[in-house]
Amino acid sequence: MAERIALRVEDGGQRVDRFLAAHSLLSRSAIARLAREGHVRVDGAAVEPSYKVRSGQELVVDVPDAAPALSLGAEDIPIDVLYEDDDAIVLNKPAGLVVHPAYGHASGTLVNAVVGRISAETGRAAARPGIVHRLDKDTSGVLVVAKTDVAQLALSRQLQSRQFRKEYLALVWGDPGERPAVVEAPLQRDADDRRRMVIRAGGRDSVTQFVRIAAWRSGAERQALLHVTPITGRTHQIRAHLAFARIPIVGDPVYGKRGDRSGLERQFLHAWRLTVRLPHAGERTFTAPLAPDLVAYLASLGTPAVATSVWEEVR
Repeated sequence: MAERIALRVEDGGQRVDRFLAAHSLLSRSAIARLAREGHVRVDGAAVEPSYKVRSGQELVVDVPDAAPALSLGAEDIPIDVLYEDDDAIVLNKPAGLVVHPAYGHASGTLVNAVVGRISAETGRAAARPGIVHRLDKDTSGVLVVAKTDVAQLALSRQLQSRQFRKEYLALVWGDPGERPAVVEAPLQRDADDRRRMVIRAGGRDSVTQFVRIAAWRSGAERQALLHVTPITGRTHQIRAHLAFARIPIVGDPVYGKRGDRSGLERQFLHAWRLTVRLPHAGERTFTAPLAPDLVAYLASLGTPAVATSVWEEVR
């Protein structure tokens, strides 16, 4: 074994994956994988990621030697840097760029674009150094990457405690009206189609807030631009929740409207703003301008029938 982590639980009641994430440099996804492989033990017995620890228990994690890492070579990939200091890089990720190497995407990723600037070892064996949060391949917008292990741990803990404020722009089919709304629906992976998340009892608690910014009407067809704030950060959360609310995102190939004729080559979803506390720079808000393909699509719709003051910020 390359490493052993041994801890005594002082405050019980938490899931073991959450407890370990708060008391180690391991990510929750890495902890879950180790638990499923039998490497996480409580009082000598292997446990699942959802096991709830109790005060006084002894927790041991054996971290095996890492498998050979996927390619982490620096590549000359153009990236739009919004901000950079000794702790982090804040980027405006373009659509079509995968965040980190994985099977099927061994190179040409955001990590390959910035790896020369990152000293973090956390996640390096899994080709994910510096990665704190992710965006889907075809979602554009603001993303923060840690440059050191200390920064990665600090940012990861903020994310886990829901201190990141993420704000998205999403164009949807339909019009939810002017009142702010919220979707609270548990999400879990679809056992029949691993590409999808589904709303199902027993899934992970998931909450998404949204409010309409602008709306367009053309005959019986309506589209609305939403300002979306995810309170939790589940995989595909915004896409699945808006589809569940019967206002699917325009251009979404997985959760979208059947017979979508928008002509968009990806979902109209953009990570617009991110407010985060950086280790030395303090709390900062970063804004990624709407991507050119999305700007062009909005222009093709003409003047909105209704709009709020936020629309002027987006334009």
